[in-house]
Amino acid sequence: MAGRLASSPYLVKPHQKIKLSHFPTAETGRYQNKEEAAADLERHRQQLDELQELLTADCHRAVLIVLQGMDTAGKDGAIRHIFTGVNPQACNVTAFKVPTPLEMKHDFLWRAHRAVPQFGTIGIFNRSHYEDVLVTRVHKLIPEKLVKERCQQIVDFERALSENNVTILKFFLHISRDEQTRRLAERLADKDKQWKLSEADFAERAFWPKYTKAYEDAIAHTSRKHAPWFIIPADHKWYRNVAISEILVQTIGKLKMSYPKPTFDPSKIRL
Repeated sequence: MAGRLASSPYLVKPHQKIKLSHFPTAETGRYQNKEEAAADLERHRQQLDELQELLTADCHRAVLIVLQGMDTAGKDGAIRHIFTGVNPQACNVTAFKVPTPLEMKHDFLWRAHRAVPQFGTIGIFNRSHYEDVLVTRVHKLIPEKLVKERCQQIVDFERALSENNVTILKFFLHISRDEQTRRLAERLADKDKQWKLSEADFAERAFWPKYTKAYEDAIAHTSRKHAPWFIIPADHKWYRNVAISEILVQTIGKLKMSYPKPTFDPSKIRL
């Protein structure tokens, strides 16, 4: 089962109805600026490295981290800045893009289940199985009835993972539309960043209100004690990173883990 939840003002309680407009995008918590948060972020990185080693040694649990958000919300940046110090052998990132022909021949959760981290490792979903109740809903690729059914299937899927010692933490990186505009303009102006853009990034902006509604419903229907959602202010990249890393350290640190005893008597070894 999952460990105790981190105490966070960004936690969405089970069955809580939400309006994203009521959640901050530019908040910076107890920090005044990036410099103040830098020391805590570095401390969190070191703690994550230590906790990951313990997770690997214990090898009875896994941690699954889900990152969702509007385009430019900073999913890639969060992964790069938070997990820069962990052992890459025990940390896997899966990017969920448009389903492949093979994936389309299976149920919508098939590709997610294939990517669930094995015991002793951390798995990160850059986008996730939630795309199948977001993009599909916004573009009316599936009926509303099926959206609701899939949300319940996701709850059941995540409960099954939790009951099998997979700790799930889901983060919605909450940026304002003005901040997205600024980031897109920045990428357009920088030739070294233009490769990150596609025409779809600009086309999807027209669906902002529909994506907002889809996220509100998906988060409200699937935030559970066994798989909580956190709505993270993401207008300031540096605060996004320290806010997420703090929740990770608090939650993983509460898991019941221990180093296994050696299979031999170290006191009898003579070098």
